[in-house]
Amino acid sequence: MSVNPEALATKLRQMYPEIGSHGLGLSLDFDAAGDEWMVHLSKGKHKLSTHLGGKDAEACLQGTQCIYLGVQIAQFVENFEAGE
Repeated sequence: MSVNPEALATKLRQMYPEIGSHGLGLSLDFDAAGDEWMVHLSKGKHKLSTHLGGKDAEACLQGTQCIYLGVQIAQFVENFEAGE
């Protein structure tokens, strides 16, 4: 299955509403060598980049949440709120 970056970004925003509710910037880059997506989150001076494996990205598009990514997003929100 080929993953469309716009579809993946839309699905991530749907599955993890804290991205929108906290006004986080979201961008994606595909690393073909590692068969993984780099998920970049930002809020002001705060930035986080984390990995989303190709199979996890495909599962995400089918409605399966990635627990690791959810934990990373929650930690990012917690960190930037503590720093504000």
